[in-house]
Amino acid sequence: MPFPTFDRSKLKLKPLKERAHDLTISSFLELTSPIEPFEHEHMKAVAERMLEARRKGKPIIWMIGAHVIRAGVAKFIIDLMERGFVSHIACNGACAIHDYEIALIGATTESVARYISEGQFGLWQETGAVNEAAVQAYREGIGFGEALGRMIWEGELPYKSYSIFGNAYRFGIPATVHVGIGYDIVHEHPNCDGAAIGAASYRDFLVFAHSVSKLEGGVLLSFGSAVMAPEVFLKALAMARNVAHQVGQKICHFTVAVFDIQPLKGDLKSEPKKSSPEYYFRPWKTLLVRTVADGGESFYICGEHRLTIPNLYRLVTMVNQE
Repeated sequence: MPFPTFDRSKLKLKPLKERAHDLTISSFLELTSPIEPFEHEHMKAVAERMLEARRKGKPIIWMIGAHVIRAGVAKFIIDLMERGFVSHIACNGACAIHDYEIALIGATTESVARYISEGQFGLWQETGAVNEAAVQAYREGIGFGEALGRMIWEGELPYKSYSIFGNAYRFGIPATVHVGIGYDIVHEHPNCDGAAIGAASYRDFLVFAHSVSKLEGGVLLSFGSAVMAPEVFLKALAMARNVAHQVGQKICHFTVAVFDIQPLKGDLKSEPKKSSPEYYFRPWKTLLVRTVADGGESFYICGEHRLTIPNLYRLVTMVNQE
């Protein structure tokens, strides 16, 4: 006998115009905004690897957490897409939601403390369109990210110029959504179709695995993703290497760079001890050590995304102009 489930028909969703927003596009950086200096010993090396990969036609894969969207640096990422420094961008479900809301109303991010107390957290009418994108993707046999990008770009959303998904669709760059069921506010909504989300996001995983299969000689960048990036990359790399090994090929010579705010200490080329809390910060053991152990290289850069991404942009574009 099945266990009882929550009756979503009883939910009351409110329009976004009634929500207070913590982030608007007025705080987003423009390409012409002054870039606050950020110095790190590895920044130049990462920029050089990106330039080399671009020259050789090798992939530059980005994996980002939602705080990258909230840092207001989308314009820099979008311009790097157009310049050929982004060949794939992988995101979690929260990225997709923030990106859609920004494209729609030029604002996003609610007060969790306020709205969870009111029983309204995440229950906003227009945001449910993200679920509709998943259903459309499932029906057409395309990825979640592609369907969302098309919805944003072809739907002429007012602030689509700020949308990573919309512009990725415009440039023909895979933007994939890697969802955990129950993680995202749209999973609260009555129109959430778990089967469609699962199928659309799994197709995105296969799209991502295909990109990883081309990573030899390329670059993988992880920004603010402590779980999604290391775990999704690990599985995709295992699949890609399994097939490559069968035909005598290898996927081992590539660069990984992790950008985060964790102040890691010690030898970042070796796994921390299991008795250390740092062992459970997955980017360290998975991205910086295990996945590059057979011939790759890794870098860790500690800093806020609002500093690191514009300065990385400055480095690759300045060198590119010389």
